[in-house]
Amino acid sequence: MNLSYWTRRGFMAAIAGFAMALAATSAPAQTPSDVLIVGQIAEPKSLDPAAVTAVNDFRILVNLYEGLTRYKPGTLEVEPGLAESWEINDDGTQYTFKLRPGITFHDGTEFNAEAVKFNFDRMLDENHPQHDTGPFPLAFFFGSVKETEAVDPMTVRFTLNAPYAPFLSNLAYPTGLIVSPEAVKAKGKEFGRNPVGTGPFKFGEWKSNERVVVTRNDDYWGDKAGTEAVVFRPITDANTRVAEMLAGGIDLMVEVPPTSLSQFDGDGFTVAEQAGPHVWFLILNAKEGPFADKRVRQAANYAINKEAIVNDVLEGTADVAAGPTPPAFAWAYNDALKAYPHDPDKARALLKEAGAEGAKLTFFVTEGGSGMLDPVAMGTAIQADLAAVGLDVDIKTYEWNTFLGEVNPGLEGKADMAEMAWMTNDPDTLPYLALRSGAWPDKGGFNSGYYSNPEVDRLLEAARTATDQDERARLYKEMQVIVQEDAPWVFVANWKQNAVTSDRVENFNLEPSFLLQLQDVVKK
Repeated sequence: MNLSYWTRRGFMAAIAGFAMALAATSAPAQTPSDVLIVGQIAEPKSLDPAAVTAVNDFRILVNLYEGLTRYKPGTLEVEPGLAESWEINDDGTQYTFKLRPGITFHDGTEFNAEAVKFNFDRMLDENHPQHDTGPFPLAFFFGSVKETEAVDPMTVRFTLNAPYAPFLSNLAYPTGLIVSPEAVKAKGKEFGRNPVGTGPFKFGEWKSNERVVVTRNDDYWGDKAGTEAVVFRPITDANTRVAEMLAGGIDLMVEVPPTSLSQFDGDGFTVAEQAGPHVWFLILNAKEGPFADKRVRQAANYAINKEAIVNDVLEGTADVAAGPTPPAFAWAYNDALKAYPHDPDKARALLKEAGAEGAKLTFFVTEGGSGMLDPVAMGTAIQADLAAVGLDVDIKTYEWNTFLGEVNPGLEGKADMAEMAWMTNDPDTLPYLALRSGAWPDKGGFNSGYYSNPEVDRLLEAARTATDQDERARLYKEMQVIVQEDAPWVFVANWKQNAVTSDRVENFNLEPSFLLQLQDVVKK
């Protein structure tokens, strides 16, 4: 099948025909050659980097767009992306980037310094004409930017209000991906359904609840993509994804349920695993209800048998988490912390002391979502462990995007606890966005449980402005001790991500960033 001779309409019709044929039969399928079919965990919320927070969406975005920096393959270190070099002034408050010349967006418009300035002004300036085109939930990443200046057509300068150590890493994160200004102006709030970037793939189509198709960008400035197209199929039910993978209906499956990994042993499939900066936790409502008392939050940490979850539910594909910082950040991780042990008697004693025996709890669980492992099975195990110490837990289950709509605005008046998982690029990211007092939902952050500790706030502010990495590490390690003691979350697991590919797929690697880089993948 030589897709390079097809019209775009004919190509899309072929993809649609394949999807219809697959739905109509349970017989082994043969996916089109040179087209990679990816089984995703959910429908994307948007294809605008300004609008999303989930790795599920990021996995598509990083193939359509690029940032000024990017992660070196196999690491979380940054290297040049759309910028070919940069300079930082002595006090760490100015970053000047030289841009790669001759790059165009997929709509044919020029990538230059004004385009970069547009992207960051759009995100950070509430008076910008296109600010209303995105909710910008991760604008915190660039909250230190005081000014973005187009010095000349191929030079852009960021002036920060203080030194900000994660700045280069955040530019490589999907929030920093550069979109076409002209496309945003033309599409407005519909840009998320009509994305235009500079990446190795360009947007083909998005058919809701069926597929997102991206096609090779033959005008790409770097090495051309190894496949004609990638089709991202949302298959929410993990068992259905496994069945499709076994039947040949998809070529690559992300987030394989741990209990299903053994089905892909042997010929025909390759399983990939990669540790990364992941933490799976339960947000506890520290503002109201039983979890407003620290003793009850600690009791939940003692009550839940995290070793059993890791070994029995997750089949050993994760490690028990000791605190809010993943051990993948070795330089900033406090390895002196020991995870809360499973101690039901200690949990009961704390509940009695707090007068919370028999408390009723509402628990929000998602059916499946970005980095959420096996959320329903985990939620059920957690419910049973809490019941064993006398807590009455009512589970409410939601589809992923609906779940985010319930949890991200905050748990006040709705729930006592909720599942959550984060994959981050820097030790600053998760605690700054989800544990600071200034990150409560009504202040634009993701501290959905309303945790507040002024000393944690101080340490986080100091760590992000420290220019010496040893000092940053000291501050983060001190923060972890306080947060573990305060127990705003139940610290459950650090996951080793996985994926499975068919034997027709070559050059695929998982990244520590948890992003799905498909440019080099070849499909036989």
